[in-house]
Amino acid sequence: MTKLLCFLSRLVLPACLILGLAAPASAAMVRVLTVQGAISPGSADYLLRGIDKAIEEQAHLIVIEMDTPGGLDTAMRDIIKAILASKVPVATYVTPQGARAASAGTYILYASHIAAMAPATNLGAATPVELVPAGGDKPASPDQPDAAKPADAPPGDPKMRKAVQDAAAYIRGLAELRGRNAEWAERAVREAVSLSAPEALDLKVIDLVATDLDDLLRQVNGRVIKMNGDTLTLDTTNAVIERIQPDWRSRLLAVIGDPGIAYILMLLGIYGLIYEFSNPGMLFPGVVGGICLLLAMFALQVMPINYVGLALIMLGIVMMVSEAFIPSFGALGVGGIIAFVIGSVMLIDTDVPGYGIPWALIVPLAVTSGLFSFFVVGMAVKARARPVVTGAEQMIGATGEILEDMEHEGWAHVHGEQWRVRSNLPLKRGDRVRVRARRDLTLDVEPDQDGS
Repeated sequence: MTKLLCFLSRLVLPACLILGLAAPASAAMVRVLTVQGAISPGSADYLLRGIDKAIEEQAHLIVIEMDTPGGLDTAMRDIIKAILASKVPVATYVTPQGARAASAGTYILYASHIAAMAPATNLGAATPVELVPAGGDKPASPDQPDAAKPADAPPGDPKMRKAVQDAAAYIRGLAELRGRNAEWAERAVREAVSLSAPEALDLKVIDLVATDLDDLLRQVNGRVIKMNGDTLTLDTTNAVIERIQPDWRSRLLAVIGDPGIAYILMLLGIYGLIYEFSNPGMLFPGVVGGICLLLAMFALQVMPINYVGLALIMLGIVMMVSEAFIPSFGALGVGGIIAFVIGSVMLIDTDVPGYGIPWALIVPLAVTSGLFSFFVVGMAVKARARPVVTGAEQMIGATGEILEDMEHEGWAHVHGEQWRVRSNLPLKRGDRVRVRARRDLTLDVEPDQDGS
């Protein structure tokens, strides 16, 4: 028995050692999130939930592939807060070739634990600009560091100076936290300068230049990352890459968060309610209009809106609709179209790509709105003016013929049917009568002078 056990141990133990050596270690999981286009509430929601899910599932590294011209300050700051609070290292990677991390993208790049760029990409131009014009000049809003603009504020413009100082201090704090070039970061804010990928690497604005994601993971392998006072050594050998695509909620927010879509939803909502009020009982235009208007209000609440422009749009619509009720030989209609166009241009005025309403959208909608007001609303008004042809009311004014001699009550033929009729005057068989009222199943009639 002892010999048998010794024999088995000589076979089993080497086999276990061989299997143990051959068994691969648990591969690191890398979560990849992708942002393309302007930084918006939709993209912020997608990134925040993607980061939370990666932390929950204990990912080894989060990679944000970015190509953005900038975006809204509130969305940018939400993303940066999530990156700074993340328990998993975040690498922001500007890719593919030809991509950029301008404006808000530069701030996000500076906030990340690892900043990387692909060849032929650029970053910078992080000067604050205003999204809502206050008049002829354009002072920047202090919480809108979004796109490039000449940086040094005019001496008499305290709001612009305040915005530049706030943005410069913000990006300098991020640069010092990550040990990156703080002086160039301030120049990106104050002078709107930009850098290519090799220049950014030479100036220590970024950590590395990688040709693709696999190259990025090879270069960060073994890199030591400071995480909230602790250090973490990245191990991306045989890393399992998992890409997280935006779900329906993020896609919906991205769609309705587009200024052009929000603009269209607002007009559909307004016109749906106008048509419902002009022709009560249709229900469908009112329901669709209410839903569209609420979605538009949700989208517009996260955008700086010029309320003068919004008021001009409303005034233009009222004037165009009034043309259908009060003919003014086109004065109200033309004036309404002009007010509508001016208001649409003023509604969202910004230099940030993706956050303006283009002329290619304004002009067709202005023409469509004019046609809608002149024809559709006019047809609804004319339809209301027509006599009722269904229901009890359609009997009023109808004509008929008396079927028998009668003093005050008898029978008549009205609308192809026999009706009990009542009259204040005696009537003879064959007399033509006209209905003046209906009381349940009895009609009040009077002699029809026109048909007699």
